[in-house]
Amino acid sequence: MTHNKKEVVLTGSEYNQFRDYLEGLSGILLGDGKEYLVASRLRKLMADRELPNLTELMYCMERDRQFKNNVIDAMTTNETLWLRDSHPFEILRNRVFPALAEQSSPIRIWSSACSTGQEPYSIKLTELEFRRTSSKRLPAVSVLATDLSESALSAAKEGTYPWMAIRRGMPEEQLAKYFEKTGEDAWHVGKELRQGVEFRNFNLNDSYSRLGTFDIIFCRNVLIYFSAERKRDILLKMHGALKPGGYLILGASEALSGMPDHYEMVSCNPGILYRKK
Repeated sequence: MTHNKKEVVLTGSEYNQFRDYLEGLSGILLGDGKEYLVASRLRKLMADRELPNLTELMYCMERDRQFKNNVIDAMTTNETLWLRDSHPFEILRNRVFPALAEQSSPIRIWSSACSTGQEPYSIKLTELEFRRTSSKRLPAVSVLATDLSESALSAAKEGTYPWMAIRRGMPEEQLAKYFEKTGEDAWHVGKELRQGVEFRNFNLNDSYSRLGTFDIIFCRNVLIYFSAERKRDILLKMHGALKPGGYLILGASEALSGMPDHYEMVSCNPGILYRKK
């Protein structure tokens, strides 16, 4: 591999070694032909450390936890929107919350790949709007928001977003109601949206036993990064983490197949969700 601040060129063997190493750490599976993606995302980190090749980069990752986190952050997609793909939140408001409104125990929701916070705050916003407009009474709702990326979690906890990030999917009425303008180009998540939301660093490949059980799990647009075997393992562990009859919500382009004994597909028109059998 040749290396300078302008160019990082990977050999096939280096790429394959790093791909296996990254999957072992995070579960993220890079496909064939992604050398350019790896080179572009790691260019600055390698230049800052003057690392000549990926072997040296992996050596540093093993000995420097913060550097390891920085590499994982660089290889993790943190692009996300407010109320991204509105169907899941419409399903939550029109189908799931009404079904859970009669239960006496608190509702627990897990945003399993929360990135920079838009999904868990959108879940909370949906809950607040349901309470405001529905005659049904919800019990207390808590949201556990997890992600592998520590930098994404830090941004989520801070809860301050530039206008360019806020305007992507956030209706003006709800922006005025649930956010505070804190600068020329900054909006801060208000107290109502923060209440009941907990952020935690978590790897989906780890044990779920310490997380407890949930009524609803959001796992959107993340399974595409895992191999078929790891994907099935994650879905089985999520099945175990769901309460009886609990709901699993996947991304719009994701479908659950090959697990008829574990999940029942529920068509919501538009959109679908899966209920634990």
